[in-house]
Amino acid sequence: MMNVPERKQANAPSIAADWLAGFAAALSAQDAAAAAQLFLPEGMWRDVLAFTWTIRTHYGRSEIEVMLRDTLARTKPCNFIIPPERTLPRWVSRAGTDCIETILEFDTAFGRANAILRLVPDRENRMLAWTLNTNLQELRGHEEAYKRPEAQEDTRDFGGKSWLERRREDAAYADRDPAVLVIGAGQAGLAIGARLRQLGIDTLIVDRHARIGDNWRTRYASLTLHNERHVNHLPYMPFPPTWPVYLPKDMLANWFEAYADAMELNVWSDTALIGGRYNDTTGAWELYLRRADRTERTLRPRHLIFATGVSSIPVTPDLPGLKDFAGPAVHSGRLAGPEKWAGKTVLVLGSGTSGHDVAQELHAHGAHATMIQRSKTYVVSLKEAQSVYAIYTEGIPFDDCDLLATSMPYPVLRRSYQLSTAKSSEIDKPILEKLAARGFRLHFGEDQTGFQMMYLRRGGGYYFNVGCSDLIAAGEIGLMQYDEIDRFVAHGARLKDGRIVPADLIVLATGYKNQQDTVRLYLGETTADRIGPVWGFDDNGELRNMWRRTAQPGLWFTAGSLAQCRIYSRYLALQIKALEEGLI
Repeated sequence: MMNVPERKQANAPSIAADWLAGFAAALSAQDAAAAAQLFLPEGMWRDVLAFTWTIRTHYGRSEIEVMLRDTLARTKPCNFIIPPERTLPRWVSRAGTDCIETILEFDTAFGRANAILRLVPDRENRMLAWTLNTNLQELRGHEEAYKRPEAQEDTRDFGGKSWLERRREDAAYADRDPAVLVIGAGQAGLAIGARLRQLGIDTLIVDRHARIGDNWRTRYASLTLHNERHVNHLPYMPFPPTWPVYLPKDMLANWFEAYADAMELNVWSDTALIGGRYNDTTGAWELYLRRADRTERTLRPRHLIFATGVSSIPVTPDLPGLKDFAGPAVHSGRLAGPEKWAGKTVLVLGSGTSGHDVAQELHAHGAHATMIQRSKTYVVSLKEAQSVYAIYTEGIPFDDCDLLATSMPYPVLRRSYQLSTAKSSEIDKPILEKLAARGFRLHFGEDQTGFQMMYLRRGGGYYFNVGCSDLIAAGEIGLMQYDEIDRFVAHGARLKDGRIVPADLIVLATGYKNQQDTVRLYLGETTADRIGPVWGFDDNGELRNMWRRTAQPGLWFTAGSLAQCRIYSRYLALQIKALEEGLI
């Protein structure tokens, strides 16, 4: 039997081509059982719209066979190829497993699709599929606008309306309703707005802030992206290569404003959603908006997308005695002017990224900051945190990286993060030991999977060390545990032993509510209960209610990092386009 090192000398493209030939033949013959036998018994198939019109992972041969029986006749997959212009089949290690990784292209009855195949040897030395990921990329006859011939036409119209006049008229919605209303003009809202516009879907984005980008611009001064520039582009417009590796919040905010203008997105700023309801008879929403001039407008779109992200409604916990505190108690997302607290004493409640950044910002401006830790926290150095984006450093085309980023079923993703967490924790051991010695309570994730799974499961609970951990370890920023506190009082926090820890300011770095709470606020209890929680993994290993149809017709969600918004906005837009065209 050939072992893995020997196999790596074998021809990966020919092995992949042999497997693909058998798979394509089985699908062509509508033989679901034969196709399923080309997977390991524990093999996994993650489909993103291509076969199932949803985002779902199928585990084991039996589930894969059932899925194919249900979808083959409708999907009609054909024309499978290993595209020569893309990254060719190669041996790689994913989640500690050596495999042949191959990019595929194929057609379905609905349009063009891509796939990521990973082959490993079974006990009988046969190369079988460990994982397969299939993604619908575009709808036939409904390709993105910039790919169409008319995109190259001359747009001059002597004597007619100027581009600016047409843009203003289009964005006013004086005599029509948009097909889609997007709530939120951050990275999630702008990305889905750009995708929908390219698919010819009339889309309006509204945001409660005065300017596009204010969701970043108005936050604490030191806020900077914690992943590198090359991972974070929005659709169609990459960041300039001259920009810094880690983007400051104001730089990103200004880019958002320029992006909306360049992509010709219709955005109403300083506009708030007041409430609304879905009309089952008309299949449209009735949504009430308050504009910048305090007038109200009712819109009736067919689709409503919440793009308010995992940082939407601030959590302001009702802590014992907090209302008795005589000074200001502000949420970290609303802290401004840290320089005015120079020489003052500040308590920062929370030990996630915002809590650390705010404490370090206040310390840098001369404040005496003490962090109050409420729960165990995962700490990782900024450099080591980039390991979760290692695919983007492999030297392969950017579009191939984005495709690979969708290709990991939950068990593989989980194992991958366990390995990266173990490695980074070993490298970061010196600072972690110093923190522990100071009484800082460390955590490495519910199952040792580190920050990325904590983000995907609950949106926080970790810190990328850019210096605050060193300040805590050195005693320059104070540390206390919340369970030491009896209650807050007028002049600070009273401990259980009776001592008073004084404070002039309390910063609540206490996170944000789930998007289900946003729905509850604006659309009512019934709709919120119908859809259930948003974000976090469901029983299938997919993020709940994200980028796919929900239990409430016409209601969608998008959120996440810039990379997630860029990648998954494609699939959300394709579903809406397919519904608008009557394809599904």
